[in-house]
Amino acid sequence: MAKVSKFMNTWNQLLSPQQESATPTALAVGFVSVITDLGLIAFTGPQSATFLHSQLTNDVEHLGPQDVRLAGYCSPKGRLLASFLMWRDDESVYLQLARDIQPAVQKRLQMFVLRAQTKARDASDERVVLGVGGGFGEAVLRTWFDALPEAPYTKLDHPLGTILRVADAFGAPRYLWLASPETVATVAAELADRLTVTGNQAWRLSDIHAGVPVITAATQEQFVPQMVNLELLGGVSFKKGCYPGQEIVARSQYLGKLKRRTALVSIADPAVTAGTEVFTPADPDQPCGMVVNAAPNGAGGVDALVEMKLDALEAGVVHAASAQGPALQFLPLPYVLDKLDV
Repeated sequence: MAKVSKFMNTWNQLLSPQQESATPTALAVGFVSVITDLGLIAFTGPQSATFLHSQLTNDVEHLGPQDVRLAGYCSPKGRLLASFLMWRDDESVYLQLARDIQPAVQKRLQMFVLRAQTKARDASDERVVLGVGGGFGEAVLRTWFDALPEAPYTKLDHPLGTILRVADAFGAPRYLWLASPETVATVAAELADRLTVTGNQAWRLSDIHAGVPVITAATQEQFVPQMVNLELLGGVSFKKGCYPGQEIVARSQYLGKLKRRTALVSIADPAVTAGTEVFTPADPDQPCGMVVNAAPNGAGGVDALVEMKLDALEAGVVHAASAQGPALQFLPLPYVLDKLDV
């Protein structure tokens, strides 16, 4: 842990305030982000997959060694307490999530372990996490890797670390590289020379443009998984057994009880953050939705994922913070937004 912290202090000296975030155009060229706002929970033991299978929205028992999956953790009311990127190795199943909720979520999951042969640990500081993307990102990674994961949501293990390919953004692959501080120290100079060096906000912006929601402290228990498009991203299995909130999630899917989705937007107001409510002029006293994630877009405002009622989404006239607030400019998502009554 001390080595990771020491390395991060050194790397952060490469970052200026301007580099912490960047425009989508700049990121599309090629970037590397040093990511410090994601936590990691490792579950180790022979019944780790079985236990997590009973808790999460996605299939864990059939999670293969090259698989990467999204998943959610719901309250009994079907509202998301956390969203995860999930993978495994020979020893553990890993859940990556927003760092501001990691301790509480880990504690809550641990409460339900009971007699299951698994144990959770905070693995957040065991590796440095680099995010690489944009048009030149893949070519730069091939400086050190003969092969890379061929499709989104797959991974490979290598002597230089673990490479997870996540959802594409800006028309190019994105990767998470989990490596030791010593490894990253040997490649840092070349990464910084060939790619734009950025930080947490830029990686979050790339997540937003990939249409991938991340539940944080500001949005816990606000959304059923379908509200944030999680099942469209493969983060919900409707074939697996029970988990907390499963009945409500299934009912929302099959009985059409949910009429909300998440859209990609740009907002000319840097003060908009996760948890900001949005309104329509047609009903100015009642919010029609909420910002799920927002990140500076390099143009003085933010780009955001915003959950809202389908009728508001279809009308296309929505404002942040109040019915008189800044207008949401709708942008195309990288996947088809199914607007059926779910």
